[in-house]
Order: sequence, then C-alpha cells, then structure tokens
Amino acid sequence: MSDMNVKGATSTYSSYGSSNVKAEGNKAAKPETKATAGVVYEKSEAAGKAPYKINKMSSEERAALVEQLKQDEVNRRNQLTDLVQKMFNGQAGVSKLADLFSPENLAKVSAADIAQAKEDISEDGYWGVKQTSQRLFDFASALAGDDVEKMKEMQAAMEKGFKKATKAWGGDLPEICKQTLSAANKLFDDYYASKGEVQE
Repeated sequence: MSDMNVKGATSTYSSYGSSNVKAEGNKAAKPETKATAGVVYEKSEAAGKAPYKINKMSSEERAALVEQLKQDEVNRRNQLTDLVQKMFNGQAGVSKLADLFSPENLAKVSAADIAQAKEDISEDGYWGVKQTSQRLFDFASALAGDDVEKMKEMQAAMEKGFKKATKAWGGDLPEICKQTLSAANKLFDDYYASKGEVQE
C-alpha cells in the first residue's frame, strides 16, 4: 500500500470522528445525549414495588378486546370449516375420476389420469382416508392448541364443513369421504381419551 493510500485511509477514518461525543481532558468520551447511550436500566424508586406498570384498560377497551378475541375464535372455526369443505370436495372429485372405467369416459380422461387418481385415493395415497383424515385432525389441533374444549369446537367445525361439502357436491359424497370423516372423528376420540375425556 502506498504512503498516499495510507494517508487517505487515515484522513477518511478521522473524518468519522466521534461527532456525538465530547472529550474532556483525559476523561473518557461521554455521549452528548441520553438517546445515544442505548438502553439504560433505571431502578424503581419505590421500594417493594414491581419494576413494571400494569397497563390499565378502560371498560370499553376491555370489552373491545374481548369482542376481538371472540371474533378471532369464530374466524378460526370458519377457516377449518372452509378447509374441510374444500378437502372433501377435492377428495370426492379424485374419487369420481378414479371410478371412470367406461370407454366413453376414457375418451374424456386419459388412462394416466385415472391411474393417478386411483393411486391418490389408495390406502396410503394423498387423498386416501388415512392421510386426509390426519390432515384434517392436524389442522384442527394446530388451531386449537392443546385445549380439549377448543378441539371440540374444531370437531364441530369439521362436521359443518363436511355438510357444506355435501351440499356443494349436490348429493351424497362418495363413500371414501364418509370413511375419512369417520377416521378423523376417531382421531379426535383418541385425543380426548389421551386427556382423560370420555366421549358419548
């Protein structure tokens, strides 16, 4: 590195100087403002009092918060209901595709599509009873957390979603959907049993 480069680097460094600090004789530099000092812990002045203050809410603010929490709960149930409806309609569609065996239907749908649909609704397939019921239960438990009463609400929302799917389908859903609902309900029952809850 040339002497000129060293001087340039030195002058550049010194131009960054501590513009926010004052040097007083041999004393260490101190910040000009409290804002540049970072976080400062200040001891509570009253002995025996907690070092924090409780956020006091008015009755109107508290009522608004409770209402918001109730609405959040309703939104979670609706979210599950909508998901269940879409899941059962998707499963029903794949199931019907797998049932297309006649030559006139094969002209509309490829044999590869039918083979894929059969695989998808097989015992271990993505739309099969086992995986679909597990997804329904997992989504419900993710929304409810480890709360038995909320899980009961999510199970009711799942049943509602099944009814909505049936209505959207325009008649009874295929048998695989009914088996899936039954398997999902069994997962809920197993969960309740693990919590010492006996379902009727």
